[in-house]
Amino acid sequence: MELRTNAEQLKGEISVPGDKSISHRSIMFGAIADGRTTVSNFLLGDDCLSTISCFKKLGVHIEQQGQEVAIEGKGFEGLMESEEVLDVGNSGTTIRLLLGILAGRPFFSSLVGDQSIGKRPMTRVTKPLSIMGAKIDGRQDGKYTPLSVRGAALKGMEYTMPVASAQVKSSLLFAGLQARGTTRIIEPAKTRDHTERMIRKFGGNLKVDGKIMEVEGGQPLKGTHIHVPGDISSAAFFLVAGAILSKSEIKLKNVGLNPTRTGILDVLTEMGVDFTIEGNEEELFEPCGDMIIRSSRIKGTVIEGDMIPRLIDEIPIIALLATQAEGTTIIKDAEELKVKETNRIDTVVNELSKLGAKIEATSDGMIIYGKSSLSGGVVSSHGDHRIGMMLAIAALVCKEKVYLENSEAISVSYPTFFADLHRLMDL
Repeated sequence: MELRTNAEQLKGEISVPGDKSISHRSIMFGAIADGRTTVSNFLLGDDCLSTISCFKKLGVHIEQQGQEVAIEGKGFEGLMESEEVLDVGNSGTTIRLLLGILAGRPFFSSLVGDQSIGKRPMTRVTKPLSIMGAKIDGRQDGKYTPLSVRGAALKGMEYTMPVASAQVKSSLLFAGLQARGTTRIIEPAKTRDHTERMIRKFGGNLKVDGKIMEVEGGQPLKGTHIHVPGDISSAAFFLVAGAILSKSEIKLKNVGLNPTRTGILDVLTEMGVDFTIEGNEEELFEPCGDMIIRSSRIKGTVIEGDMIPRLIDEIPIIALLATQAEGTTIIKDAEELKVKETNRIDTVVNELSKLGAKIEATSDGMIIYGKSSLSGGVVSSHGDHRIGMMLAIAALVCKEKVYLENSEAISVSYPTFFADLHRLMDL
């Protein structure tokens, strides 16, 4: 598709879609809790709809009317063996967290995904789940899909995660809720804590001491109501758009401000971006508030260390921001980008280079030299929703025509992305 270019400003206010991570988990916890769970502002993206589809196949009654979802849970015991293969589509969250749930169920399951999922490593989840007692197999000794799971009576364990991953941590917490005894998880760096918050919201208990979590098996969970705040990872694209286009001012309503997800805000502050937050309701199950972003004079920075897990999904759009900054930006310690929907290090570098950016890949990140004047060309999302949205924002500052291939990937997390973008441009 041909993208809008040569934009002068973005003005107005929008509400970004519900948080993808929280939407996934609301369905999963609703399915394993006892009683009715209702969810509002659910994300209607392809990934989250894959989660609903999988749990319906596992015998869970789920009703959906737009962004409102109701789940009738019957506890872990209410899950039934599916007569069909469980297809997770493009969703790494669905397959990795679902593996933790299925690991403790006394039946057989088969899981597949799309071509991208087929390339993403599953050993980081299947190995510790196998130690707990699950029987999991797949291509290359369980490294890649399709995967088969024969659930078993799990036993608690202590596990030190070699890679900081909220998906791995969450999968093991789901398994730990079913296991005999205590499951103790130690993560190398703090990752998003939506699963821990959700356990408590559904009436469960766990101990958290810094990077160490302990959960007891056999806890009953009770259905509840979940309001999903706006996804800060989706908001990030408009935060950057407002910063790099002159005369812009955008208000983003009801954005999630979970401290484990706000690394993007720390980076924006460090790079001199002008933004404010209104009505930050920190006492909520998931804190949220409105964000106002304005045109800014941007400077380069260094992004590394424990900051990376708090903004891993935002790095593609931060790279674009860095192309419009004065000076050099260096991103380090981001090897995890290589095993996302694409190898995001190489993909970001290659696609932005096509538009004229001065950017180079490193073994664990990238170096971006600002300020670059972007031209135009033919670019591709490579089936990665965040790459697609980043390129659409990049086109706004391009001087020539930009054509985006595989734009349909954006619907994975933000089905109304182009409608919202055009609304802010056309005011």
